[in-house]
Amino acid sequence: MSDQANKKEWYVVNTYAGHENRVKDNLEKRLETMGISENLFRIVVAEETQIEVKNEKSKEVVKNIFPGYLFVEMIMTDEAWYVVRNTPGVTGFIGSSGGGAKPFPVKQDEIEKILRRIGQSDKNVEVDFAVGDSVKILSGPFSGMEGKVESMNDQTQVATVLIILFGRETPTDINYVDLSKAEF
Repeated sequence: MSDQANKKEWYVVNTYAGHENRVKDNLEKRLETMGISENLFRIVVAEETQIEVKNEKSKEVVKNIFPGYLFVEMIMTDEAWYVVRNTPGVTGFIGSSGGGAKPFPVKQDEIEKILRRIGQSDKNVEVDFAVGDSVKILSGPFSGMEGKVESMNDQTQVATVLIILFGRETPTDINYVDLSKAEF
């Protein structure tokens, strides 16, 4: 527990649905007023922009990927835990069994996928494959399947992989972290 107390990790905070950005603003204000800026680093509402078509008109809409939740990067001290828990709109932490038990942090590879999806990842994945190589899919709905890399986007860390689905080659976007070079 002592190494967790000094380690910067990500936690999931439960909020009232639709209040995620209000809670984020409240937490950012409390950072300064309650002096926990050395323990609370990033507060992220997982939102992405989507195109919605209605009556043949399209418009960009920002959608929350995880309604009722936000992600907080923090060092889990008693003070920081208390401040976050008692912020208006917060209903608790995910991964806490209650009764004063501190929550478990989000696994690093899971938070990395979320941050990459919303364009906030600062970590680049080193890959051992290139366009034209055969790769194996390590996780997700196509786990265990193999395919050929058609294209790679280093900015989003996503490769388009041609996999055989229903007897035909189908281009599928797969995160770099979910791929490894196939060995023959």
